[in-house]
Amino acid sequence: MRLRSNKRRTAEDGPEAVPAAAPGPAVELRGVRRQYGRGAGSVHALTGVDLALPRGTFTAVMGPSGSGKSTFLQCAAGLDRPSAGSVRLGGTEITGMNENELTVLRRNRLGFVFQAFNLLPSLTVEQNVLLPMRLAGRRQDSRRAAEVLAQVGLADKARRRPGELSGGQQQRVAVARALVTRPDVVFADEPTGALDTGTAAEVLGLLRNAVDTLGATVVMVTHDPAAAAWADRVLFLADGAFADGLERGTAEQIAARMAMLATRTSRAGAMAGAAA
Repeated sequence: MRLRSNKRRTAEDGPEAVPAAAPGPAVELRGVRRQYGRGAGSVHALTGVDLALPRGTFTAVMGPSGSGKSTFLQCAAGLDRPSAGSVRLGGTEITGMNENELTVLRRNRLGFVFQAFNLLPSLTVEQNVLLPMRLAGRRQDSRRAAEVLAQVGLADKARRRPGELSGGQQQRVAVARALVTRPDVVFADEPTGALDTGTAAEVLGLLRNAVDTLGATVVMVTHDPAAAAWADRVLFLADGAFADGLERGTAEQIAARMAMLATRTSRAGAMAGAAA
């Protein structure tokens, strides 16, 4: 299944303007830190992230539990504010934006795919796909919905409700929804966590094709080495910072690198405990 190429939208055509994409990396974080709480009980979820992801690439982010994966994705996507540092999406500095500005940017220039699908059961498949346009106050384009549904192999499901679809089909709808606005970046948070192996491969193939044929940029957080192997690059987080990276790794290579990282992290934690 191949996705068809489409010209990117670079300006908001609804009632609220959103900054157009500018030259530069699709995602850029500089000196990003995120601390929760204060004093002795504070948690340093991100301890200084520096990262630039080129446009048209597929990046997977992995790491042990508590390494900062979810916090990284939330800060990179403008869902959470870093305690320090700078985040740029599509060349646009978002760190100083207010909540309304961030909401507009997310609706128009970002796509999201979550483990839990997050489809509205009362809406049809087509209405779910067009929801980002509706929320942004933009004209809901049924032809665009039909186009992305065809791209994910669900051209005949537009009038169905999510409850009438399998889990894999629901996640395909979520991918179509993420692509409908031709976003600068698609953020995927454990997108295959609720799927069986075969269905997961189909969904990952859609994300891979979105990068290869549409020039989309995908940033995916996952715990699964087999899922990460679909990416161009795997980045490994440990203790709130990127500790390693692997280009075009196999599932076996990625799993081995994760095991090494977990061992290293455990050893460092034991040494820190002994020193205390």
